[in-house]
Amino acid sequence: MTENQTRSYLMQKFATIGINPRTKLGQNFLIDLNLLHLLKDSAEIDTNDVVLEVGTGTGSLTGEMSKLAGQVITVEIDRVLHELARQELFGNDNITFVQGDILKNKNTLNSEVLSIIDAERKRFPERNFKLVANLPYSIATPLITNLLTTERPPTTMCVTIQKELADRITARPGTKDWGALSLWVQSQCKTKTVRVMPPTVFWPRPKVDSAIIRIDLDEKKRNKIPDLKFWHEFSRAIFFHRRKFLRAELCSVFKKTIPKTKIDEIMRGLKLDENARAETLPVKTMQTLCEVCRMELLRLPEKERKIL
Repeated sequence: MTENQTRSYLMQKFATIGINPRTKLGQNFLIDLNLLHLLKDSAEIDTNDVVLEVGTGTGSLTGEMSKLAGQVITVEIDRVLHELARQELFGNDNITFVQGDILKNKNTLNSEVLSIIDAERKRFPERNFKLVANLPYSIATPLITNLLTTERPPTTMCVTIQKELADRITARPGTKDWGALSLWVQSQCKTKTVRVMPPTVFWPRPKVDSAIIRIDLDEKKRNKIPDLKFWHEFSRAIFFHRRKFLRAELCSVFKKTIPKTKIDEIMRGLKLDENARAETLPVKTMQTLCEVCRMELLRLPEKERKIL
């Protein structure tokens, strides 16, 4: 690993250029080189991979991944860091640099950036697609969530994120961290926390712990979901008021489409207790419930098949 990601190097480089880390963009640089190695190695990158990195930074991780991957696509919102990384990595033919925001808004990926990524992937259709990055905290949830809504999501996502978020992604039913995000990700993927990291391994130091997490797409799980868009909407809506009883939440979610008497019939049919809560139910049960509700909505005219 090159030494251009140590605290002293970064401080000197930023002072020379005359810039400071922009905390509002989540610029917390991973300065423990062993952990940068761990992040890279945990993704098991090889020449059959197209790797997406979001948050190029100074390009330290980018350069290391380019030695292993067939192609690296790296996206950086900060124009100064984008140019700095391009200069640092000039001559690396298997790196595509993209300057822009990966997100259009909280619920939507940036179509212009996606088109560049798709174009690169079409050049190597036989290769695996992976996300490997030290993610800015503010974009981690919408990025991971929205990538799983795309037609061809990454086969592997190996990223550094806030520990609290890692706990939610890997949570189990009945725990305080189980919720919409856990349900959405685990319905399609296998998840594992690789390492918890203290604030001291970053510059500037964040105020919370972080974690390296690995998320592997399970095609069999994903292919069993009849309507991915509806499942995404359902998994978010059912946890909108997480402390409500499940019956009350279902009545709220489908108040304009499914009468309460039918909700009661559905719950009896699935042998769900009237005092059950969504936070206690496993993925398979929630998927069955979602599908029964979806089939009920299919009886209605298309324009009326709405959640909430």
